[in-house]
Amino acid sequence: MADEPTRRGSDRGRSVRAAIRRELADGVSVDEQEQPPGPSDEERTIVELDHVWLAFDSPVLEDVSFRALNGETVAIVGESGTGKSTILKLILRLLVPDRGQVRIDGEDITSLTFDQALEVRQTMGMVFQGAALFDSMSVFENVAYPLREHTQMDEDEIEARVREKLEFVDLDADRVMEQFPAELSGGMRKRVGIARGMANNPEIMLYDEPTSGLDPLTTATITKLIMKLQRELGVTSVVVSHDIRSVFRMASKVALLNDHRISFFGTPEEMTGKDDRYINDFLGGL
Repeated sequence: MADEPTRRGSDRGRSVRAAIRRELADGVSVDEQEQPPGPSDEERTIVELDHVWLAFDSPVLEDVSFRALNGETVAIVGESGTGKSTILKLILRLLVPDRGQVRIDGEDITSLTFDQALEVRQTMGMVFQGAALFDSMSVFENVAYPLREHTQMDEDEIEARVREKLEFVDLDADRVMEQFPAELSGGMRKRVGIARGMANNPEIMLYDEPTSGLDPLTTATITKLIMKLQRELGVTSVVVSHDIRSVFRMASKVALLNDHRISFFGTPEEMTGKDDRYINDFLGGL
């Protein structure tokens, strides 16, 4: 009888993993399940954290390492307060680790000057939680903002680029360009946020809770857009999310943060097949 709780926990873990696998298989079309071929060993590492430590008043990250290869989507998941968004700030070089290195396309960015870090940051697009659009600017001006700030494009080129990005995220440019964020639905604001993040044709896209606060249908739309960026443009993405079902649809690899460290890094399939008590509990809390 002493083994009975363990047996029940193991059975529950298998049941949780099987249910998630069935849901993913049933909820995604054949085309959506087809992922681009995984990167070969020869392909470049675009984003890498190498034995990173960071603390403020208390430890935030301890000996965290992972990498995103060219064209991969790496999702970072975990409980609230585990340091997921902090990793995005490290990649953007808004924070510097106490120890370890953060590399972008092989270059350690931790010791760069402000101007050098700003230059590296121009290779990245950021989609903030809640989209973080400028309320006083039209959709056109929001998407055009990084082009005006960081390029020498003329007005015709800017308009053409804004239209291109809005169409990529399935918005009617003629209809929405003169609208303001308050006039848009939550899903449309998220798509405008993605269009703005893409405006500079970045090699890297970073997302902080891209599906937070959205209904299931709109969540599916945003998830498909992130997959489209990977599939059609080969963008390398790092996604912070609480939405494990969305993560499993879009991610090439998943990094699970627990107790300041990455306790799992691998494919969604490997995660659901892992016989680990914490992973079982985490997935069982969906």
